[in-house]
Formats: sequence, structure tokens, C-alpha cells
Amino acid sequence: MKKLRELLQKKILVLDGAMGTMIQRHKLEEADFRNEALKNHPKSLKGNNDLLSITSPDIIKEIHAQYFEAGADIAETNTFSSTTIAQADYGLEDLAYELNFQSARIAKEVAKEFTENEPYKPRFVAGSMGPTNRTASLSPDVNDPGFRAITFEELRVAYKQQAEALLDGGVDMLLVETVFDTLNAKAALFAIDEIKEERSLDIPVMVSGTITDASGRTLSGQTTEAFLISVQHMDLMSVGLNCALGAAQLRPYLKVLADKSDFFVSAHPNAGLPNEFGQYDETPEMMAGQIKEFLDEGLVNIIGGCCGTTPEHVAAIAKLAQGYSPRQLVHSQQLFASGTERNYDE
Repeated sequence: MKKLRELLQKKILVLDGAMGTMIQRHKLEEADFRNEALKNHPKSLKGNNDLLSITSPDIIKEIHAQYFEAGADIAETNTFSSTTIAQADYGLEDLAYELNFQSARIAKEVAKEFTENEPYKPRFVAGSMGPTNRTASLSPDVNDPGFRAITFEELRVAYKQQAEALLDGGVDMLLVETVFDTLNAKAALFAIDEIKEERSLDIPVMVSGTITDASGRTLSGQTTEAFLISVQHMDLMSVGLNCALGAAQLRPYLKVLADKSDFFVSAHPNAGLPNEFGQYDETPEMMAGQIKEFLDEGLVNIIGGCCGTTPEHVAAIAKLAQGYSPRQLVHSQQLFASGTERNYDE
């Protein structure tokens, strides 16, 4: 999308915050996750937040509106777990297409309303494609290292259905996010490339990895630079990092992307690290203070929040971002290769 790329060269765009954190505020019960068609479904559905796009769409619409009101330029669809693979835990594989389509439609409806009211600040929708609950690179069985719970082909098929439904619902871009296993992400990106070719479509694609701990590696063992090298051959709009860590802990790894990437760079960190109760304690002011370092160093083009963040966090981030110019793109002519470490010819 030409307009989106032009905007990214002029200003830092703001991504929304955590959908799950906002849903938790509603203190929903089992009945909220059911409608007439699901009233006799044999499995518990409480906690399947993506399902609310069908059973309680007004809640999802309200959350999108709150984030746009706070200053977000981009809303993520409520589809983090809307693949057949992730929905299998609830016995709802058959709803995968509808989940994605309805979530995209809801988010796009809200985005259009805000854009019409504020044409000087267009709003966009990113189709969220989470990592699934399976990993293609690692065995879930310590006694059988060669075993895999999912294949590349199974991931490709599931991601292709998800991406097609998100596009049919009207998203402006696709966001392959919280990547803990780059092979999973490659299945998603391969599926997206197939759709782009089949539909003669030029859809912007964002990829966002997650560093799982202080080692600076993804769950499948890659360093930040190795992760970048593994995806940089794709036609991407942006590459970034999200989740797992707070802004302060994320900064050194984000700097690696900013220094090395030919793409726009995104970041949506958590509101700090979770406490012993699994809650996030960083206030909007605390988080904005840490993100200010990203902006002072010119590290990002897209900034937002992940776990624990709210419209209040996004409002503080959006206000801060107004005073800064976006990161300038760099271009490299080197040949790169990687496994879990970087390996390229200087």
C-alpha cells in the first residue's frame, strides 16, 4: 500500500496495545464465549478470546475504538490464535475462516469510522497471525529429539487459510508476530507469497520476532541478527520485535535490527516483565520513558505495546512519538547466511 509506505517515511506510526489485557477488564464468563450455535459445544470456551469476534463483537469493536482514540494508527485484528492449529484445543477448527474474516471486518469498520472523522490521520488494520501453539523446529518430547508435533506443510495450509480470510475481511497489511520459531514464520510467509501471486496482490507484510529471555535468542535458538537474516530475503515492509520482554530489556536487540535491517523496524514490547502474579506493573509514564530511548536513538518506524499495555500506555507512546522523526532506512549489499548464529562474509 503506497500511502502506508509514504507515511512510514514521514512519521513514526503507532501500533495499538494488548487485546487480551483489555478483554480481561470485562471479567467475562463461559456464556460470553458462546452463542446459539455454540451453546451445546462440549469443550470449555472461556479464554478463547478470538471467539469473541463472533460471540461478543461489540466488546472487540469497543477495544479497537479505545486504541484509536488513544492515538493508534494501526489496529491489530483479534486473531492471534485464529488458525485451525490453535483452535484445535477448543474443537473449533471449522470456525477458523469465520474468526479471521469477522475480526478483520470489525477492525476495518472501526478504522474507517475514525479515518472518515479524522482524514488527516488515516487508520489502518494489521491482520494478526500468531505463532500457533506448535513449533516446527523443536521436539516437544525430550526423549525423542527428532519428533515434530507439526510439519511445515500443515503450518502453510493453516496460515494460508488465515491470511485469505483476513484479506477477504479487508485488512491493510498482514502481521506475522511473536515469532519464536522462524520456521513457523517461514511457513506463514510462504503461504502469503502464494496468495500474493494467486491474487496479483501487493499486500504489506510485517514480521515481528520475540526474544524469550536475557540470552537474546528466540525459543528456537536464533540470535536477533540470525533471525533477521533468515527472513530478509522475503518481500517485507517491516521487521521487528514484540512480547516476552519490556522496553528496557528489548532495546539492545532492537538496536541490532535497526543497524542491520533494510526494512522499516517495529517494536511493541510488554509493559515490563510480569510480576509473581503474572501482572504487568509498568505505568504508561514508565514505559514511555523507556521507549523514549528508542526514539532518541532513531531505532523505530512503528511503535506500540504488547502484553499488559492499555489505551493509556498507547496514549503516552503516541504523544511521545509525535516529537520524533522515523528511523531512516539502511541498505546493504552483503551476502548473508545464518543458522542459530549470524554467518556472513564481511
